[in-house]
Amino acid sequence: MNLRSIAATAAVLLSAASLSTACGGDDATTGDGAAAVVGVDYPRSDTDFWNSYIKYTPQFATELGLNLKTTNSQNDVAKLTSNVQSFISQGVKGIAMAPQDTAAIAPALQSLEAKKIPVVSIDTRPDQGKVFMVVRADNRAYGEKACQFLGSSLKGAGKVVMLEGDLASINGRDRTEAFNDCMKKNYPGITVFGEATNWDGATASQKLQIRLTEHPDIRGVYMQSSFALAGTLQLLKQRGLLVPPSDPKHVFVVSNDGIPQELKEIAAGNIDATVSQPADLYAKYALFYLKAAIDGKTFQPGPTDHDSTILQVRDGVLEDQLSAPLVTASGEKHGGVPSVKPDDKSLWGNNIG
Repeated sequence: MNLRSIAATAAVLLSAASLSTACGGDDATTGDGAAAVVGVDYPRSDTDFWNSYIKYTPQFATELGLNLKTTNSQNDVAKLTSNVQSFISQGVKGIAMAPQDTAAIAPALQSLEAKKIPVVSIDTRPDQGKVFMVVRADNRAYGEKACQFLGSSLKGAGKVVMLEGDLASINGRDRTEAFNDCMKKNYPGITVFGEATNWDGATASQKLQIRLTEHPDIRGVYMQSSFALAGTLQLLKQRGLLVPPSDPKHVFVVSNDGIPQELKEIAAGNIDATVSQPADLYAKYALFYLKAAIDGKTFQPGPTDHDSTILQVRDGVLEDQLSAPLVTASGEKHGGVPSVKPDDKSLWGNNIG
């Protein structure tokens, strides 16, 4: 992703200056001058997206002068709560986490607040509890972009399957609600079959297979994450539906994540679009804001110096919504939504080793 500086109004400059001060100051240190120790809990390591995030995190910790301790909660909020207690016992000065169950994490956040340990939430926003900053992209925009792509590609008519993530997660709720709202408003001639998958590839594949059997005229699939990519492609191939967009049997597929494999499949014509969720910037700004919190920095709503906007999403909770572009083979607008081509060098999926 390109990190381009912006300068427009005085408010923008003030916000950018605040961010630059937090990023460019001395390394966060403890009272004795040693680099601060921070904890990062990885939510899972069974997807290409999160494995990319895991790869980026130590790199940015080194750049920011932070000592890093890590755990992996494996999509289990009980394990995440246990990992938080482990971090506390190790004396970390801040914690970055990505709670997949955004309701159940509240007690752990209360415990951390009582101990004055700042928290940055990545990718998800806790339903309750205090965090120093939420670092994620606009997940409602994910659903809207997928809707506009499929709706325009299908010319407003037909049947699509939405492989939902997990409605216990704000990401699953945001993407699902936005996709459905957009379809009802803009493409009422399209029938949407929503399938809950709990972010599980095997579940997604099973439910898609049932829908394709019941409705062989389905011509669109929205995968809320790349977890469903391999199974979806396998099913389409088995049914003779993995054909070019010019073929009437083509099933238009749009995903979310922007992993390298998705970009390759778009270029090959096997899927049609994705929304690139910035794994690199999630890692960078998770640690950036932890360092800022330890250094006593504060932030206000408004534009940043890295092409994003900080919003106040509820009292006392700010969210830095990072850029997440639509990626399509043509790089053209779809349903009024701009896109970039899969070989665009600004995409993190083209820059990870």
